[in-house]
Amino acid sequence: MARRLTQNLYVLCAGIVLCVGGQSAQASEGGGSLYIPGLNVPDGGVLPPEGVFIDNTQLFYSGRQAGGVKTSIGGNVAVGVKAKIWGDFLTGLWVTPWQIMGGRFALSVSVPFGDPYVQAGAILSGPVLNKLVGHPVGVGASDSYLNFGDPVVSASLGWNSGNWFWKGGAAVSIPAGAYRPGELSNLAFNRWIGDFTWGVSYIDKEIGIDLSAVAGFTLNGTNSATDYRTGNEFHIDVSATKNLTKELSVGVIGSYYQQITGDSGSGATLGPYKGRDTAIGGTVGYTFMVGPVPISTRVKLLREIDVKNRPQGTIGWFQVSFPVWVPPRAPKS
Repeated sequence: MARRLTQNLYVLCAGIVLCVGGQSAQASEGGGSLYIPGLNVPDGGVLPPEGVFIDNTQLFYSGRQAGGVKTSIGGNVAVGVKAKIWGDFLTGLWVTPWQIMGGRFALSVSVPFGDPYVQAGAILSGPVLNKLVGHPVGVGASDSYLNFGDPVVSASLGWNSGNWFWKGGAAVSIPAGAYRPGELSNLAFNRWIGDFTWGVSYIDKEIGIDLSAVAGFTLNGTNSATDYRTGNEFHIDVSATKNLTKELSVGVIGSYYQQITGDSGSGATLGPYKGRDTAIGGTVGYTFMVGPVPISTRVKLLREIDVKNRPQGTIGWFQVSFPVWVPPRAPKS
């Protein structure tokens, strides 16, 4: 059981933990996307064994947008936007003993908090400019605020046959975070978001390879504070990893994001503002034991290389996962 856990635990947050880290993506309002490049892989089709698990993932992002491109953030229109973001996402996962359509059923809850630092070379309109009484249009501004984001609840079903694993999931981001209307720095979206994913993995433990792909579709609601409805989005992650030892693995990750419908509402003053993003990078995973408990860690680093209507930057992840409880195995006769 311990060996199975060490091979699978680090995927327990895939598709569910990063509910607000998408502030790095400036295609929708404020760059808020439930999906972040590289989120769902490796092990994208694997559901951990029955039990209760904890995952803590930290996101680090640094990027900038071309100086002449306008962006809508919190009801403000700005140009020359730069963002440096740190976020921490704590997730609890329960893989239940129940089966639906032959697949194992799991539930999870993720709670984020963090400190997005956002700097605008110039504010052209909006609440931030209105506060700067006596300053000319186009004055620069910056904002940083440690706060909680919107919680995410998700459910998933997982199957496997031989070396093949596949998983379907649905996540809902609930607008209950510490959203600050009119400000540049927000971790919360203040809108309902649904994300639906389907992942598949081919894992050969004999030669130590994992080939994974996860595709998803995101449906966005309206931010009631700004009357801004973000368009719907498509995303896909792919990865290939190789175990160098039983504990250590390395691999490559690629991702693609495309906003497929435009932004709308009275707050979408920049029009449809569809975005696109392609990112590539690498990952290193390492698993070790603390007594009888396997602790799974993973680092990911991706660089955005083909970007439209978004900042271009670097995304980093550090993830730690471990079981809290697993059912005892029946003794062999």
